[in-house]
Amino acid sequence: MRTHLLVFSTLPFLVFSLACSTSGDTAGGGSSPSEAYRELYAAVKSKDTERIRSHMSERTVSFAGALSEKQKQPIEKVFENGFTATTYAETLPEIRDERIDGNNGAIEVWNAKGNLWEDLPFILENGRWKLAVGDVFARNWESPGRSAAQKEADAINATRPQPTPMMPMMNSNGAMPPFPVGNVNAPTNVNTAAVPKP
Repeated sequence: MRTHLLVFSTLPFLVFSLACSTSGDTAGGGSSPSEAYRELYAAVKSKDTERIRSHMSERTVSFAGALSEKQKQPIEKVFENGFTATTYAETLPEIRDERIDGNNGAIEVWNAKGNLWEDLPFILENGRWKLAVGDVFARNWESPGRSAAQKEADAINATRPQPTPMMPMMNSNGAMPPFPVGNVNAPTNVNTAAVPKP
């Protein structure tokens, strides 16, 4: 009798837990920005528009709808590559530099087509990380910090010689030569000294 009571009292909790975890998976997104990108990449490769859409933030879905209307093309075409050229890669591209600050996140993904690191924005929405392209345009997303590619570029620029500013001509003793003021006539022969007569 006690065993049946224990089973029946824990059963609703188990059902609720399973329902929550299942609905989280169908809602799209990931447990981290990197995981969210992996799932988005798989959705793009499966060419499943609804699955791709599930990995986008609400603002990104709205942005896609507006873009579809403006460009007069089907929404499937707008979602086709998941708003990133990195998904054109035949295999999952390299992911690095995951940064998170509160509900804002970002990762760098190698864009083989452009031969560069693409910094992708993600936002935590309903407990899942989702691509936040629309949030960037709506200024609802804040960068979680400078990317590795930006830091690398800064380091390269720091090693380059800096141009020296143009300096006006100086005398050998470092003093600035006098500049004529107004319309003053200079003496014609400044090297002639008055010599007293004998």
